[in-house]
Amino acid sequence: MPANLKLHQLRAFVDVARQGSIRAASRLSGVSQPALTKSIQELELVLGARLFERRHQGVTLTDIGDNFFRHASLVLEELRVAQEDIQQRLGLAGGRVNIGVGGSIARTVMPQVINHFHREYPLVKVRIVEGQLVAMVHELRQGELDFTINTYDQSHLDQELTYERLMERDYQVVVRKGHPMAHARSLAELQHCDWTMPTPQGSYYRLLHDMFGERGMAPKIVVTCETFMACTSLVAKTDFVSIISRDVIEDPTHGGQLVALELDDPLPKANFYLIQRKDTALTPMSAYMAQLFRRYCQQR
Repeated sequence: MPANLKLHQLRAFVDVARQGSIRAASRLSGVSQPALTKSIQELELVLGARLFERRHQGVTLTDIGDNFFRHASLVLEELRVAQEDIQQRLGLAGGRVNIGVGGSIARTVMPQVINHFHREYPLVKVRIVEGQLVAMVHELRQGELDFTINTYDQSHLDQELTYERLMERDYQVVVRKGHPMAHARSLAELQHCDWTMPTPQGSYYRLLHDMFGERGMAPKIVVTCETFMACTSLVAKTDFVSIISRDVIEDPTHGGQLVALELDDPLPKANFYLIQRKDTALTPMSAYMAQLFRRYCQQR
């Protein structure tokens, strides 16, 4: 780090960039607006470039600022991880673990893992982000997530990440109990139905999209759900059709509202991976959390 570049300047810059305004960053960080403004001005002077465009409603990053933000936020995350690593190795079991999980993982393996982890390390704060890998890649790259348990599409492999296979799960076409097509035996019979699916940019659902294309089929996906809860709730209470994990279908929290169709058309299995950024060591707490996911995934 250049001698003239100060850590508080980096923190001020990253806070303002994330909040989109100096006022919001001040409220979040507890640092006064004049102090934040001064830090950013000093940083811009050191770098010899403008990092923000000032607007009436806040600030936006310049092209140079956007590029610098990726580096600065990663530096701060690496410093946080390094500090927590030392504290945890000294037996001070505090700090934070940031993880991502796919929707089906959130409703099956994750509660067991978090409960086990919290019993042993009640002082460690845990942040959980739910969604598909495509929505988490940025935070993984920036070090804002330690790892995610998710599916991924090998044809769109991100070279900045590592992938450790943990388990394979069955997915099935699902409808509500009492649905008029509950006795369908083929995907072709369901083509006229209204479908709801997560974004096709997601890993496993991209694979399904390709499978439908190879079979010359095009289910009428009229609703795209960005959250897993929205998808299952919609199927449980309407005549929409979807494809979700067998584990989730059998989850008693759904009260038997979801019915898996026994079709003659086999669906591809979903492989779940522990995914993290390359060349970055996990803190002892994050590594232990990852080990718990390995253990509980192997038991399923």
